[in-house]
Amino acid sequence: MGDIKLGAVESKFADIIWKNEPMTSRQLVEMAKQELDWNKSTTYTILRRLCERGIFTNENGVVSSVLKKGEFYAMQSEQFVEDTFSGSLPAFLAAFTSRKQLSDQEIDELITLINSKRG
Repeated sequence: MGDIKLGAVESKFADIIWKNEPMTSRQLVEMAKQELDWNKSTTYTILRRLCERGIFTNENGVVSSVLKKGEFYAMQSEQFVEDTFSGSLPAFLAAFTSRKQLSDQEIDELITLINSKRG
């Protein structure tokens, strides 16, 4: 898979698709016009780019995701940890918590998550 990063505007566009899929490309053009003030050619250009990256597909005029929103952001998070912290989740959490105090609820949620991933 190619570049899975999305810029701010691409993220807004992707959210339109994720919220409304499957949808016709005509519906997407209308929604992009309303929500992003894009014309038809801009919509199709950005859609083509995101399809080339393997995030969406446009087959027979029907637009849908190859990667669901949760899958996409999980991959993006994994790539960030890999690129920035040599793949070390503990190093990421140490950096994250050095500036942000975790609430008791957040700590409990992390413990529950960790325990669910054991054995």
